[in-house]
Amino acid sequence: MKTVYVLNGPNLNLLGMREPAIYGSSTLADVQKLCEEACARNGLALVFRQTNHEGEMVDWVHEAGRVHAKGELAAVVMNAAAYTHTSVAILDAVKGTGVPLLELHVSNVQARESFRHHSYLSATARAVMCGLGVAGYGLAIEAVAQW
Repeated sequence: MKTVYVLNGPNLNLLGMREPAIYGSSTLADVQKLCEEACARNGLALVFRQTNHEGEMVDWVHEAGRVHAKGELAAVVMNAAAYTHTSVAILDAVKGTGVPLLELHVSNVQARESFRHHSYLSATARAVMCGLGVAGYGLAIEAVAQW
């Protein structure tokens, strides 16, 4: 059985409370349940995590890289949140490990502030999804199940 790593960056622990007009009312626990269900439907194992610390995200990408090297990784679905626009360290971790990456955003970052339009991760991602709300997580897992 292959594994999907769903990695969430800073402030995603505030889903359901933070700017519900942008991010909706679903919580991170709701997102995890959605991911668990999508993985179960597709015969995939799930590692679901959230951090507010850049180095921890880098460590998790390295861990996923070791799983990938053993042929046991389906993909990393990453909502790096604000780190999308700032983190060369996470970019280098993805490039260095060669993990198949699907970049995900709950909101449509292209319709928001201009600083959110640039992603360090997009150039390394196999796919980018944004603006589908938390439903995007389930759709991302459905997509990577076909990779």
